Formats: sequence, structure tokens, C-alpha cells
Amino acid sequence: MAKVILDFERPIFELEQKIVEMRKYSDNLDIAHEIKSLEQRVDQLRRSVYNNLTRWQRVQLARHPDRPYTLDYIGMLLTDFVELHGDRHQGDDKAIVGGFGTLGHQTVLMLGHQKGRDTKSNIYRNFGMMNPEGYRKALRLMQLAAKFNRPVITLLDTPGAFPGLEAEERGQAEAIARNLFVMSRLPVPIIVVIIGEGASGGALGIGIGDRILMFENSWYSVIAPESCSSILWRSWDYKEQAAEALRLTAPDLIEQGIVDRIVPEPLGGAHRLPDVAGATLKSILIEELTKLKKIPVPKLLQKRVEKFAAMGAWKE
Repeated sequence: MAKVILDFERPIFELEQKIVEMRKYSDNLDIAHEIKSLEQRVDQLRRSVYNNLTRWQRVQLARHPDRPYTLDYIGMLLTDFVELHGDRHQGDDKAIVGGFGTLGHQTVLMLGHQKGRDTKSNIYRNFGMMNPEGYRKALRLMQLAAKFNRPVITLLDTPGAFPGLEAEERGQAEAIARNLFVMSRLPVPIIVVIIGEGASGGALGIGIGDRILMFENSWYSVIAPESCSSILWRSWDYKEQAAEALRLTAPDLIEQGIVDRIVPEPLGGAHRLPDVAGATLKSILIEELTKLKKIPVPKLLQKRVEKFAAMGAWKE
């Protein structure tokens, strides 16, 4: 598969290619100093670009096809993972994966949206867009975790719930609403992590928790920038302006009180050094779970409800 280079990354890529070309001739020419100077320039440019990303550029990074997905993080974070399937009503939604595994020294339920890496696997995973049976599978697994007093960790990465007619016929809205209701009262710690895209009710359907974590280059919003642009301007051409208006990045949501903590990424995005991103997330999850497990269940549920009740702004 060809390497994906985003528009704003092209100047960095072109300089890196120059270094590769120069190294081919370094044995015959004394150009070590020039190579080192160019490497320093690339490093400076990389820091300048990635430390000053626009909101739309972060949306692009969140959608990068090489970015780690749920199964990648499960492989990096958990040992002895056992995947569970099916909602016991309709079928097994491949857009979400979940099961039990060991994080550090404790058993947890980890579940999340799963996209594909190519056309075939994306069709198999329905591009990470869940059907009602996906939400009901997630609900079944979370209730199983509560039965055995195991913490729940959900990983959000979806462009939205599947909008097809058949999904509506099988109760898409009801399935999402029931998840919100049950998760608000689930008597075990819940940690939600936005690892990529967090769009609309498709993400929120597994997004109620005691702690909301968000990767540095992910986004979380009621609507995607393109859809917002289409509604307001009748065109997708204003998606960058829409992204700015939506304030959908991690720093924005920390400021709004929606997200509790930002998970740092390697310079250039989690896909550059996925092992580093995974190790960072693992240490943060263990730290957060240790704190949550010390809170009595009645207080935990009270704080969870208060957390979401306090979100938003309104006038009477």
C-alpha cells in the first residue's frame, strides 16, 4: 500500500526524500555536513508544522489510514484477550469488537469501533459504522462486565452510526438511547477514549463514562465538518471553516469541560510510532483505573451523572 502523505506534510516528505537521495551518494562524496544540516531543517519543520495544526488538519490526522485502530490497541494493551461476538438477537456487527483481557494486573472489558485498512476490510467492517446489533452487542458485553465487577474501557473511532434504512427499521435510535441509559447507571468504572473520529450518536452510543480521554490528534463532535458545511453552506467546500466553528479538537473539549484528559501522541501522529502511543495510553489507563476503583459505587454513579448534567450552556 502506498504511503499516505497529507497536503500539509508534503514539504516535510520532500525534504526527507532529498536526504534519502543524498545518502545514496554519501560514500563517494563528502556531503555528511549537508545531510546533517538538512536533517536539522526537517526536524525544525516537522515541529513547526505539527505544533501548529489547524482543526481541519487534526481531523485529517484522525482519519489517517495508518492510524492505530481498536484491534491494534487491544493487541498493545491487553494480554489473554478473548473476543466475544453477537447481540443474541440479530447478529454480530463487525464494526465493533470487544472482549475481556488483562490490563496490567486486572481483567477489563475493552470494546470499540473497528475500521478496515483497505476496501475489502472496510466493507467487512462497514467503515466503522455500527448497526443496532452493534450497540446491543456492546450493551450485552458491558452488562456482563458489570455482573463480574470488571471495569469497562471503550475506544471511539467512527464517522457515525450506520444511516441505512435497514438500521432504522431495526431500531438504531432506540439501541443508542438504551446504551446511554444503561451506561449512565452501570455499577463499574467506565473509561472512554477517543482514538480517532468521534462523530455524533455513533460515538456517543458507547461514550458515557467516568473519565473521557482523547488522543491529541483526534476529534469529537455532534457532526462531521463536511456534513456541517453541507447543511450550512450547501457545499462541502467550507469544511475547514466548519471545523473551526465546531471546536472539535482535544484542547477545545478540555476547555468546554467535555473531555477530562488529553493522551499525548508522538510528533506527527499516533501512526508514526504506534508502540509509543500504545504504551502512553496503557500507563494512563492503569493510572485512571486505579483512582476510579477507590471510589464507592454510589458516589461513582452520582459523579458520572453530575458530570454529564453539567455539560453545555443555556439560558432560562
